[in-house]
Amino acid sequence: MTMNTMTIREMCDAFDVTPRTLRFYEAKELLFPIREGQKRLFTKRDRARLKLILRGKRFGFSLEEIRQLLDLYHMDNGREEQLAKTYELAEKHLADMEAQKAELEVAIGELKEQMAWGAQRIEELANGKTVAA
Repeated sequence: MTMNTMTIREMCDAFDVTPRTLRFYEAKELLFPIREGQKRLFTKRDRARLKLILRGKRFGFSLEEIRQLLDLYHMDNGREEQLAKTYELAEKHLADMEAQKAELEVAIGELKEQMAWGAQRIEELANGKTVAA
């Protein structure tokens, strides 16, 4: 690795991704490594883009949403527009995540109730009591 570029293996190690992931993002035109024959060299720009891609995926953004945000960066006044669009998408995804969390909390509560009921019945059976359904 030079100060400005990283090999595919170095990128995989640095970002805990597979070579297949990097090739996928390259095929989707989200990353643009320098090609030297079969060798791919990733620039500082590619590293920054990959960091944003991985963060966006973790937050539930689609690849198309991520692409749009990355593309905004290269427009005039792109940073301001990129930040505003990112904030708008983040609000939407946060609302979706909070709704999913609420649904999970209800499901967890119901499962705990069923498990408590089951544990009580198991104990009653182990003690030779008749269990009423």
